[in-house]
Amino acid sequence: MTKRIESRLLVFAASFLFIYCLALSLSPAARARSWEVVFLWSHWAGFLSWAVVFWFAHHQCSRWLPDRDPYLLPIAGLLSGWGILTIWRLLPGFGARQSVWLLVGMGVLIAGLRLPSTLGFLRKYKYLWLTGSLLLTGLTFFLGTNPMGDGPRMWLGCCGVYLQPSEPLKLLLIAYLAAHLAERYPYWALSAKTLPLGGEKKPGRLAHLLAQSPVPLLAPTFIMTGLAMALLLMQRDLGTATVFLLLFAVMVYISTGQKAVLAATGIFVGLAGLVGYRLLDVVRVRVDAWVNPWLDPSGGSYQIVQSLIAIANGGFMGRGPGMGNPGLVPVAHSDLIFAAIAEEHGLLGVMGLFILLAMLAVRGLRAAENAADAYRRYLAAGLTAYLVGQGLMIIGGSLRLLPLTGITLPFVSYGGSSLLTSMLSLLLLLHISQKNDSISTAIPNAQVYHRLGALFLGGVAVAALAAGWWAIYRGPDLLTRTDNPRRSIDDRSVRRGSILDRGDEPINLTQGEPGSYIRRTLFPDLSNVTGYTDPTYGQFGLEASLDGYLRGLQGNTGLNIWWNHLFYGQPPPGSDVRLSLDLTLQAAAHQWMQGQRGALVLLNAGTGEILVMASHPTFDANQLAEQWSGLIQDENAPLLNRAVLGLYPVDELEGRLLPVELASEEFGRVPQIRLPLGAPADIEAEFPGFSPLQVALVAATISSGGTRPAALLVTAVNTSISGWVLLPALETERRVISLERAQAVANSLALDALGIWQITAAPQSALGVAVTWYVGGSLPSWGGEPFALAILLEVDDPQRAIQIGQAMLQMVMFP
Repeated sequence: MTKRIESRLLVFAASFLFIYCLALSLSPAARARSWEVVFLWSHWAGFLSWAVVFWFAHHQCSRWLPDRDPYLLPIAGLLSGWGILTIWRLLPGFGARQSVWLLVGMGVLIAGLRLPSTLGFLRKYKYLWLTGSLLLTGLTFFLGTNPMGDGPRMWLGCCGVYLQPSEPLKLLLIAYLAAHLAERYPYWALSAKTLPLGGEKKPGRLAHLLAQSPVPLLAPTFIMTGLAMALLLMQRDLGTATVFLLLFAVMVYISTGQKAVLAATGIFVGLAGLVGYRLLDVVRVRVDAWVNPWLDPSGGSYQIVQSLIAIANGGFMGRGPGMGNPGLVPVAHSDLIFAAIAEEHGLLGVMGLFILLAMLAVRGLRAAENAADAYRRYLAAGLTAYLVGQGLMIIGGSLRLLPLTGITLPFVSYGGSSLLTSMLSLLLLLHISQKNDSISTAIPNAQVYHRLGALFLGGVAVAALAAGWWAIYRGPDLLTRTDNPRRSIDDRSVRRGSILDRGDEPINLTQGEPGSYIRRTLFPDLSNVTGYTDPTYGQFGLEASLDGYLRGLQGNTGLNIWWNHLFYGQPPPGSDVRLSLDLTLQAAAHQWMQGQRGALVLLNAGTGEILVMASHPTFDANQLAEQWSGLIQDENAPLLNRAVLGLYPVDELEGRLLPVELASEEFGRVPQIRLPLGAPADIEAEFPGFSPLQVALVAATISSGGTRPAALLVTAVNTSISGWVLLPALETERRVISLERAQAVANSLALDALGIWQITAAPQSALGVAVTWYVGGSLPSWGGEPFALAILLEVDDPQRAIQIGQAMLQMVMFP
């Protein structure tokens, strides 16, 4: 039965890993959406080595440990295989090394199956094993190195082969604590519970307290554990030191059953964290990043912020093997491999990982309860606490439940020492789970194992809820952050929709081939209107406000979006968007405005369509990287779209165009045109005024005979379902004044020879600088399409404004 269950579970694990390998091989084709690519094959070496070694281990276990727990080997097999393929996917060179370490670790495990299941050799020489490991750890102060070159020197070795002594030190510390507590605890428990007989002299109060206290029992363990932690603290390996402290607390708790041990450990860890925060920079940085990572997302909090974004990017079903961008997370192959798994396997894959951890906790503690003696019972519980507890610590760091500790996820993360130690722990658990005919010793307090199991399962449940929080609830917010580089990576692989003028002439479009797409603007003078989308500088203008359509997340069916997400891990190709702008008129306006500071807005006064929106000075979005530093320091503010964001006084216009009781409301009405409009309230309070677009809409009210049109800039989108679909205006037209009133105002300002009305004004701005307004339009009685125009020059020059205004009106009225 044991062999059959284990065999079926290993087949399931192998099937999952085979599908994972196949998906990784095909992922380049999915990314490029073409079969003309170079497929990936190297990771199959990792899978084949995994399959061979676990098949052999399964048969050797059946020979030497026929009555072992059938779940332990498959759990470790799936975790380690998942980890190796993830490392191959991230860094093939490291994947090859991890595969070699897997062969070494499994070779040691297979050889160790022949050892006697009593594990007496480990118990008998507990001081020797632990002392030797402490000495190896101490040698890192003199001979230590770091395989990556920089950073803490916590490894021994050379020539590409390195050992981190602190990893096996965890296992040997557990073995030492189990042996010591198994030998001493029964005597302490007996002395603590035995009371003097009636005729005997009662012990003194001090003697009674000493008999009740486990301190004498724990003194040697304090010394040995303290030495190990001191070495790690001197190395600044705070994560491993914390693991040691928690392992010590768990071992003491299961041997004494005193809950105060766990409470005291929690208090000690909190106090130690406070002291470390005050004294150590490395602790301060990690705690600050944990408490509020959003304060410094590109500095000290970069790792945790990118981890959360990766989890959010995975969503529910994941981007798919090879289809995400987990390499953007620092050290994703080691410390934050959980984030890499979450991004490509989604919340579903994460839940599978949590189930494996929960099963490991349950089977490990079951082996402990069924062990033949106290030593193996304590040893199994300690090993389970190490594998599951350390896993929850680093997963908690990835999910911002705990500060990041820099430790590994057992069986999964890259690291030869970690993988070897995990396999040795598995070997010992297999031996302990082996059923035998010897009678198990009575368990003094079986509740401690149940409580410990509940603690682990509770930790898994909290981690699962946190993963769902970041992947589903907070996911949309995280994915739209400007420091999420995945958006720009998608833009290089998926065609972004084009921005077109009213005649379908392209303004902004995507050029190149999949994987190397770039965004270009063919009309650079419109850059401060249409904007830009850039991996470094974010998004601006219409590129930002229309991002949903241009990126393919709007204008496509939910099924199409889901299909592309499932098979490509990316959105579908974007939808083209049509504007009301006329590039011929736009080019003329920019030519007239050249060398000026100001803005020009030309409207169809009947439909509200914006035919021209010009702001000067402007910039070239194609040269954003080269010009950025100069653009943000330029006092002329070329990045500002003055047509909609500039605020200027209209004192001399209000009463002459509209009745006084209507003027303030109508000038101040902010139109909705699918483009960010208006200024922050504090800016408006300090520099009150109105934009050229607002003034142009008041002018349109006159030319249209008293009706204010609904402003319209974005007119249609080319959807994948229905083709071109008209986009309605975001507001409705409304009657403001009577036709007679509109005609009276226009006639009082008319130039009959040109068929237009016009007015100029030169009010003083809040800064004491004169500006010039030109406002005009076609007469309401004119038989053609009505037009309205507003020009603002940041200079006192009415003649120039009149020249530009009349030229533009004549051009649009008499083409």
